Amino acid sequence: VRMLVGKTLEHFGRVDILVNNAGANPVLAPLAELGEEAFDKVLEVNLKGALWMSQAVIGPMIQQGGGRIINLSSISGLRARADGTGAYCISKAALNMMTQVMARELAPHNILVNAIAPGSIKTEFSRVNWTDPERKAQRIREIELRRFGEPEEVVGVALFLASEAGSFVTGEIIRVDGGQTI
Repeated sequence: VRMLVGKTLEHFGRVDILVNNAGANPVLAPLAELGEEAFDKVLEVNLKGALWMSQAVIGPMIQQGGGRIINLSSISGLRARADGTGAYCISKAALNMMTQVMARELAPHNILVNAIAPGSIKTEFSRVNWTDPERKAQRIREIELRRFGEPEEVVGVALFLASEAGSFVTGEIIRVDGGQTI
């Protein structure tokens, strides 16, 4: 992490925007059956990775007078599911709280920290949800727009948060879910 940020600073001279876009859920299992190794992996990738990356850019961002940190969360961090993704839900809920704590801590340094909480987006990560007919039908019923979102629809929100148009937005968890959590 430190080497990545160091190389970025060497090449560009500054770090303006960090997008923490890592997610893992290696095992679908109820929490009562979830092993420690699987739980640790989910927390390592989904929470600790974002924390360590953020810590590595905070110093340079403070020195340059500000920056943006955008965490990719999930609507699974906003509501519980009983579909074997409990560890994932927990990790993304923790990421949401981390986003809000960092937003408060870093606002005096003009570092804006926000999260995007996608719903059912058609990505490789969510392949099981749009290729398995039963899971797909269930998800479509849950989405008010009656379709899966496209990755570009999440990218638009990230661009807003990274741009001057988002310069007065911090501590937000923005849902991009087609009405799935209304």
